[in-house]
Amino acid sequence: MSDESSNTQTTTQVHLNLKHLRKMVDELGGAVNQQQTMIVTRDQLTRQAAMQSSEDMARLFVDVRRALEELERRIAAQEKEHVQLRAMQDVGAVINSSLELQEVLTFVMDAIIRLTQAERAILLLTDEETGRLEVQVARNVDQETIENSSSFEISRTIVRSVAETGEPVATMNAQSDPRFSATESIISYNLRSILCVPLKIKDNIIGVVYADNRIVSGIFGDADRDLLATFANQAAVAIENARLFQQIRQHLMEITEMKDLMDNVFESIASGVITIDEEDRVALFNQAAERILGVPPQSVLFETYMRAIETLNLPVGSIVEDVKLNGDMRHAEMDIVVKDRPGTTALNLTFSPLRDMQQASMGVAMVLNDISETKRLESVRRYLPPALVDQVRDVDAAQRPQRRVMTVLFADVRGFSTFSENLDPEELIEVINGYFTEAVKAISHFGGMTDKFMGDAVMALFNTPLNPQPDHTERAVRTALMIRESMREYHKTLPENRRLYFGTGIHLGEAVVGNVGSALRKDYSAIGDAVNLAKRVQENAQAGQILLSGPAYDAVRSWVAVGELQLMQVKGRKALEQIYELKGLKTE
Repeated sequence: MSDESSNTQTTTQVHLNLKHLRKMVDELGGAVNQQQTMIVTRDQLTRQAAMQSSEDMARLFVDVRRALEELERRIAAQEKEHVQLRAMQDVGAVINSSLELQEVLTFVMDAIIRLTQAERAILLLTDEETGRLEVQVARNVDQETIENSSSFEISRTIVRSVAETGEPVATMNAQSDPRFSATESIISYNLRSILCVPLKIKDNIIGVVYADNRIVSGIFGDADRDLLATFANQAAVAIENARLFQQIRQHLMEITEMKDLMDNVFESIASGVITIDEEDRVALFNQAAERILGVPPQSVLFETYMRAIETLNLPVGSIVEDVKLNGDMRHAEMDIVVKDRPGTTALNLTFSPLRDMQQASMGVAMVLNDISETKRLESVRRYLPPALVDQVRDVDAAQRPQRRVMTVLFADVRGFSTFSENLDPEELIEVINGYFTEAVKAISHFGGMTDKFMGDAVMALFNTPLNPQPDHTERAVRTALMIRESMREYHKTLPENRRLYFGTGIHLGEAVVGNVGSALRKDYSAIGDAVNLAKRVQENAQAGQILLSGPAYDAVRSWVAVGELQLMQVKGRKALEQIYELKGLKTE
């Protein structure tokens, strides 16, 4: 049998015993009355003795009756206290089971009204910023929220006094209480029964609870005051817990919103972002990282980073460990193989330590960019005019080996080998770079591709897949003329002992063009008979002379003036070749 059931049965038995005792007392009172009536009819002596006995019995009866009434009063008081304590226990369990501030406040106020039988109850909390007491919730006897601010007609004097001293106040009739009868609010609002207790956590007063009855006086006593003060202390803890929970939830919401914002930022940027937390697990893997590395987030998220980089085929374990150990930012470039993507992918990576506000380590952030296209374009920029680089839409396709009809130009600085014998290396490089600069200017001006520099010679290609040109031979011829003309101006800036001239050869034919080299290094170039013949034609050119092969001359014969040379035996070919010396334009 439970304690509550046992207490209920005990209380019931006490009431039955009291009822039986009162019945017996009433019967005794009736018997005394009857005896006094009978005494009147007896003789004088007997009557006097009986009267004395009856009076003694009557006095005893009054004493018993008074004792019974006191017992009933005490039992009623104990029952009320028990009910209040039980109610306080139940309500305490309820308010401590919730962390919703408004819900806790409502429970507290309704419990106060039930415990004290107040007409209304108002709870005020101290504002942390202003220090003022602000009404948080007000409830009436019908357990309804009081919305109208005009109903908050309370004694600010009592509220302020309780908030400052921490001492609870109870008055049965404020109108006649000498402590408050002269207070303006007591007079103006006709306040009567008032109960006000502090909400305290240790020595810190966070607010007050105010309850009153503006109609009936005498309903609040010291017991109500002490009971409510005890309950208020319990309620204060629940309220403070709810307020802290509300603050934490607000902070969490702000953190969540910030995280969502950061996630959105990370997802929107073009760079891949991978973060490793303090437990060495992958905490973030954005869409750009998925796109660059070709691996879905679920394959690496929350995995240890060592296992993740194996999945990603990203050999950066030593760099991550170095950043974790030393806390320094690191940069790296590497080529990796990405699944379902041809060739290699070039990555630029930046590794940074993650730190909190106290500069404690929180992990490592890795930012990666796919620079494959950039590197391919940079490789093209080395030998293609800048104006043409951005026009190349498919660098990979253009760099794949293929046969193509093109015009090849070779220009060699005549007499440079003999000239260089008496120069220091620094001067030698300075001189040849000056001549190459003038040659490359002309090649770039007409959209040619500077293939390579070979000692004191430069090779240029026209009409490769990187610089397709229907008039490629014309461009090559005009390039040669521009180089010869630019030499006249360039020589004006040089002393006579440094004035040299190009010998130039041009041929039109078929060659294989594409990336040529080893797995370690490849360059874009052309190989084949067309290249070889252009080189042989150039070898026969004198200083300042421009020679054209037969096919090259046929392509531009309508507008150039040439001099026909004798049939010539060029190195590596058995047949004699007809070579033409370019004099200039026919219009000239």
